[in-house]
Amino acid sequence: MRFIFSALLVLTLAACASQGPATSSSTATHPASQQAVADALRKTATAKETINVDQGSVSQLTSPDADLWGRIRRGFQMPDLQTDLVDMQANWYAQRPDYVQRMTERSQKYLYHIVEELEARHMPTELALLPFIESAYSPQALSVAKAAGMWQFMPGTGRTYNLKQNMWQDERRDVLASTSAALDYLSRLHDMFGDWQLALAAYNWGEGNVQRAIARNEAAGLPTDYLSLRMPNETRNYVPKLQAVKNIVMNPQVYGLTLPSIPNHPYFVTVTTSHDIDVEMAAKLANLSTDEFRSLNPSFRKPVILGATQPQILLPFDNASAFERNLKAYSGSLSSWTTYTVDQRATPAAIAQKIGVDADTLMEVNKIPAGMRLKPGSTIVVPRGSDDDEDISADVAESAVLAMEPDVPDTRKMLIRVRRSQSMAAIAVRYGVSVGQLKAWNRTRREQVSRGQVIVLHVPVGKAMPSEPGPERIATDVQGGGVEKIGTRVSDTRGESRYDKKKGRGRYVVKVSEPVGKVSKPTASSASKVKVTKVSASTSTKAKAAAESRPKTVANAKKGK
Repeated sequence: MRFIFSALLVLTLAACASQGPATSSSTATHPASQQAVADALRKTATAKETINVDQGSVSQLTSPDADLWGRIRRGFQMPDLQTDLVDMQANWYAQRPDYVQRMTERSQKYLYHIVEELEARHMPTELALLPFIESAYSPQALSVAKAAGMWQFMPGTGRTYNLKQNMWQDERRDVLASTSAALDYLSRLHDMFGDWQLALAAYNWGEGNVQRAIARNEAAGLPTDYLSLRMPNETRNYVPKLQAVKNIVMNPQVYGLTLPSIPNHPYFVTVTTSHDIDVEMAAKLANLSTDEFRSLNPSFRKPVILGATQPQILLPFDNASAFERNLKAYSGSLSSWTTYTVDQRATPAAIAQKIGVDADTLMEVNKIPAGMRLKPGSTIVVPRGSDDDEDISADVAESAVLAMEPDVPDTRKMLIRVRRSQSMAAIAVRYGVSVGQLKAWNRTRREQVSRGQVIVLHVPVGKAMPSEPGPERIATDVQGGGVEKIGTRVSDTRGESRYDKKKGRGRYVVKVSEPVGKVSKPTASSASKVKVTKVSASTSTKAKAAAESRPKTVANAKKGK
């Protein structure tokens, strides 16, 4: 009865999948619904291969024996492309038989599943050859542009097609999830352009670029097929590469190549469990090496697989049976890892000492580079205590993040008005910074600083200002806050007249009572007091003293009060 129900469920999901991108677009405004539809589509072709080992048995599955290459050939639907570029690409592969051998052997693990999905969607089986072009069929592939997985999804496009990317998992590397997303994307592009060659060009170059290229040709009265568009060389060679692989699959003997035999049954089945389990433990229970296990499950980024995420664990057909049998017989702890959330900014060494774990292990497991510290709220994976048997919660599985920053002293920004001409080197020595830093902060290459020039400094919080003859300080800013004006100290007025002879009138001199050597950030209650004195040629000494006896704040001095 359970098998009949499962079969009905598969057929129902297959009917949903035949709707293609239209089904997804109808729920575009409801992310939760969109995710549910994506998950359902993702499981369509593999539902009959998925076994919950907590409840079912791998022995339910059968494995018919036939050649998969023949099945792929029978599903070819795209018109052939015949150009010199195709011949050039085919010759490139023919001259590298070892590369073709490695690539096709690697594909044995995944081709059956991809062909199953393509047939369920009534899509050309040429698309099963596309990962040969994108990644040489490596789920671990990562391009310089940060495209990842067999289908080379960029981070943004992956999120558009509901591929989870968090600290636990990157579904761009997940064989099942990325395949479903890639076929969703290709279906949408085919619906958009009505042509598989243009759809493939858009998959490589971007749909907007292809649309603009078509518009340019239309405006010029030119054809708008793939061969007629102007495009980058990478895209110009993209479809010819696929056609070359298609030609090799169709008749490998012509090119002096031999394709490995691939049986027409699942290489892997999907098992799932509701318990946390270490990657090494899962590999051991499946009678696989850790490297073999990770080659099928490259999306798991940490040493532990979380049961709260309902993981899809891919295993070779025979190993799935062993995993099920060994898991049910195992009585020990399945996971040796848990999580710890940092409540304040701290270095890995400080955290390791606090919770009693090895600092090197903590940094290696969480991939924390040397010279970094963790920000508050960061979640890290740490060894479980002997009395901790709780699995990691669904909330942590969904929302945990790891945020880092360089482990450097907190600094404050200061603006210094230089009182006399001097070298950058002299200022650098006085404040304990390098000349390179000083030049970078001030965006200059000059070696000298002129009198009256304002320079920028970043000094550690709590470091005392140097005593005289230091430059005057006109502003300060603790890192992260805004620059706050705190006044100016004029302590050396030698050589300066207090009378403006040209204009024939007195001028104001502003004095700040705060010592230059003090570093503490000023507050409203501790603002420096200033004295404002009107100096003129006719002012008596007594009048000057009376005027100076009336202290005023900086704010009042600016308003002339």
